[in-house]
Amino acid sequence: MSTAPRTDTQSPASHVADSHDLIRVHGARENNLKDVSIEIPKRRLTVFTGVSGSGKSSLVFDTIAAESQRLINETYSAFVQGFMPTTARPEVDVLDGLTTVISVDQQRMGADARSTVGTATDANAMLRILFSRLGTPHIGPPSAYSFNTASVRASGAITVERGAKKAVKATYQRTGGMCGRCEGRGSVTDFDLSQLYDDSKSLSEGALTVPGYSVDGWYGRIFSGCGFFDPDKPIREFTERELHDLLHKEPTKIKVEGVNLTYEGLIPKIQKSFLAKDKEAMQPHIRAFVERAVTFTTCPECDGTRLSEAARSSKIKDISIADACAMEIRDLATWVRGLHEPSVAPLLAALQHTLDSFVEIGLGYLSLERPSGTLSGGEAQRVKMIRHLGSSLTDVTYVFDEPTTGLHPHDIQRMNELLLRLRDKGNTVLVVEHKPEVIAIADHVVDLGPGAGTAGGTVCFEGTVEGLRTADTVTGRHFDDRASLKDTVRKPTGALEIRGATTHNLRGVDADIPLGVLVVVTGVAGSGKSSLVHGSIPAAAGVVSVDQTPIRGSRRSNPATYTGLLEPIRKAFAKANGVKPALFSANSEGACPSCNGAGVIYTDLAMMAGVSTTCEDCEGRRFQASVLEYHLGGRDISEVLAMPVTEAEEFFGAGEARTPAAHRVLRRLADVGLGYLTLGQPLTTLSGGERQRLKLATHMGDKGGVYVLDEPTAGLHLADVEQLLGLLDRLVDSGKSVIVVEHHQAVMAHADWIIDLGPGAGHDGGRIVFEGTPADLVAARSTLTGEHLAAYVGA
Repeated sequence: MSTAPRTDTQSPASHVADSHDLIRVHGARENNLKDVSIEIPKRRLTVFTGVSGSGKSSLVFDTIAAESQRLINETYSAFVQGFMPTTARPEVDVLDGLTTVISVDQQRMGADARSTVGTATDANAMLRILFSRLGTPHIGPPSAYSFNTASVRASGAITVERGAKKAVKATYQRTGGMCGRCEGRGSVTDFDLSQLYDDSKSLSEGALTVPGYSVDGWYGRIFSGCGFFDPDKPIREFTERELHDLLHKEPTKIKVEGVNLTYEGLIPKIQKSFLAKDKEAMQPHIRAFVERAVTFTTCPECDGTRLSEAARSSKIKDISIADACAMEIRDLATWVRGLHEPSVAPLLAALQHTLDSFVEIGLGYLSLERPSGTLSGGEAQRVKMIRHLGSSLTDVTYVFDEPTTGLHPHDIQRMNELLLRLRDKGNTVLVVEHKPEVIAIADHVVDLGPGAGTAGGTVCFEGTVEGLRTADTVTGRHFDDRASLKDTVRKPTGALEIRGATTHNLRGVDADIPLGVLVVVTGVAGSGKSSLVHGSIPAAAGVVSVDQTPIRGSRRSNPATYTGLLEPIRKAFAKANGVKPALFSANSEGACPSCNGAGVIYTDLAMMAGVSTTCEDCEGRRFQASVLEYHLGGRDISEVLAMPVTEAEEFFGAGEARTPAAHRVLRRLADVGLGYLTLGQPLTTLSGGERQRLKLATHMGDKGGVYVLDEPTAGLHLADVEQLLGLLDRLVDSGKSVIVVEHHQAVMAHADWIIDLGPGAGHDGGRIVFEGTPADLVAARSTLTGEHLAAYVGA
């Protein structure tokens, strides 16, 4: 019996599997989102806009990306999940149509001394394999070319249990490429001994000037009881042997007052206790000591290459692995293209692709040996993108956080092409962005707002770019804003001389930076702007530098603690109520005993995701009930910490709660556009742009004459840039000199003087290609910046 062939009447286009072409978000309430419901088209480029603090990151990163990551983690076994960061389910009713999310954020890369651009990508690993195959003389496996692997030799006996036990002699050897002197760090530390001790005093008179090493403490007892030198003899009278024991003696067991202790020389002790930490994480007084007492110099043995002599001696076509890592990546790509060796053809192809990706994304000017901690936020983000450019994955959701940060208008075009390429491979691309050039290429736009913080968190507009232009939202109204050149520029009051600057790629640059005016230093990414400003302007008294290094803060840190605002507030509460200030700190005596002042209780569920619940005793207020009975101006301390900056500014500005010291800090926070932040909001919830402006507000109180700002418009909406320009004007008008490293055309147009570096990046940059007023730059159009600025102001 034959059956008729089945005819499928359903057309392939209407297949039910193709109907899932939307990511549906319903009832999102994460952070400041107010029950947001939207539908995002898949396989399209969607840009999320809105003023800083309107809820863009809360929707894209903390809701969509976080839930996708959580669902993927749940597919692993409970054992594997135990090693993963645990995240709670976001506050949202329905999330439908999610795909795997690859998140490319702006977190700076690890600042470990052994992390470089080459180790952060796979380029170094591939180079090591290449040299272990083709390098002459052959010195060993890939580990022999690794500056993170030390050479080890060991021998001994191992017992093998097979019937009768027998001992087998075994030797173990591993060849590593680490330089023995600097341990693969490329630099060695030298100590300025005059900063460690006062040689005119004896130890018992307090000769040691290292923080924490007082005569009264344990260190005083150890140094006086060790018996290696006379504690009552001035250090300048020490013999050579005694001085060596004081500074360099290896760990030695001693007994002091019946207690067994270990004595160790001062320098190895300082290296272990202070220098093993990241400088940014140190307490201010220790950081100041390290900057005074320690100088980092290039390792004399490996000449800063981090590699052993053997690793440097092995070469391919007269190039060692150290030479290859020191080359600019675009030159290295050309060198690799010239290698033709069939035995390693797949490896060469993979390495070639990685290096070409660097060039394509506009990072060809970097070298593989560049420490990853020195990359700017934008560079770090693009280095992370390199992994995804050649990926065969499709139908993935890529999430980007302001990918144009740190990019010159010339480079933004290139970034746009990359975003469109990722979309055209069939991926969903979600971008949080403020720049009109990026918003213009979107297939779909979601505008959040209308304001920031509690005034934001709703969707004001959803649709096409054309629709946004005519929409009555903050972004729509400012979308086609263009700054105009100033009619008159200020006259400088003096000049800061830089002569023969050679930091990184600078080529003996001479510059006279005018003082008393607003100076903008610009140029394509990698042209040497930061090298000129941070590397050549002496960090002398009177120079206040606000760079892009991240603020490190725990869940307990907030704007009030970071800016020092909490101090005058606590004192005002204490004075009004006749009690001590420590009661008004959630990290001190006033803390709720149940949650230790955290406001939430974290429950670790071992193999499952941990849960955080609001503390029932203090209801999230973080303070003991008795502390909340004390009032200032009719408010308790928890109500004050819940105030936005603008409300607190009024509260502490007049009436019973008038506190001039607190009011000054609050006014600075409002000036930098953070008026919507609450005083007690944890620092961990702030965006990158918010943290940088918090740092700027803190430094504005410093007694400095010269302010150096590194891309202060990062994370700022078009509407907020006007406010920032007003702030910069006020700083200059009050007699300060302001030097800004910036790509934003509105800031360039507003400058009194522009210094343009270039013409290109890396070894094609490092020269000053223009110095003068913005009007002259537009008139000349002699540089890339000039052309873009002229187009921007419509000249």
